[in-house]
Amino acid sequence: MKRLLSDDDDGERHQRFILQLPNRDTLLVAHNIDLADRVPVGLGDRVQFRGMYEWNDLGGLVHWTHHDPMGLEDGGWIRYRKQVYS
Repeated sequence: MKRLLSDDDDGERHQRFILQLPNRDTLLVAHNIDLADRVPVGLGDRVQFRGMYEWNDLGGLVHWTHHDPMGLEDGGWIRYRKQVYS
């Protein structure tokens, strides 16, 4: 975990944090906390995740790290210390 950001409270609420990848690129994770539990991460922590990636000039964004509330598509998740948040 490189940086913890404040929650995005505009519309559905999202927990936001920035990960640094092994190649030194960064990745913004936007985890919907209206659909899934907040992940209790801190600086320096490692996470595993499944979600939808969208590229941008800063490295990219991952969202859809939660279950599909309609049950139509595979959902995503974040795994932190053997706990899965989806």
